[in-house]
Amino acid sequence: MNSFLSISGRVLIALLFLGGAVQKVLDPAPVQQMIAGIGLPTWLVWPVALFNLIAAICLVSGPQIRLWALALAAYCLFTSWFHWQLRADPWQVTIMVKNWAIAGGLLAIAAQNPRALWRGWKR
Repeated sequence: MNSFLSISGRVLIALLFLGGAVQKVLDPAPVQQMIAGIGLPTWLVWPVALFNLIAAICLVSGPQIRLWALALAAYCLFTSWFHWQLRADPWQVTIMVKNWAIAGGLLAIAAQNPRALWRGWKR
């Protein structure tokens, strides 16, 4: 049961990042506008989309699930700063807090026994 819950949790979190990658590729303008609004180059949308895609896949299937969980947690905390810069829009503050919650879930994944992260695939 724990293996099922572990894999299910990782899949649900990974779907968020997979969706983010697809969204950035299909319609990059909103993200480009947001990052340009805080002084960053718009081309950053492409490496971020690639990171989202690779990290989502690796969070579920590995290798190095713990490392990817930590990288994604750091990403969530880092991107919260950008949403805070847009805090005049209450929705951006909500997104920031959700990023913190997702980072918390990713840290919980990273804290799991590495064998427990893979056990479900062997059955």
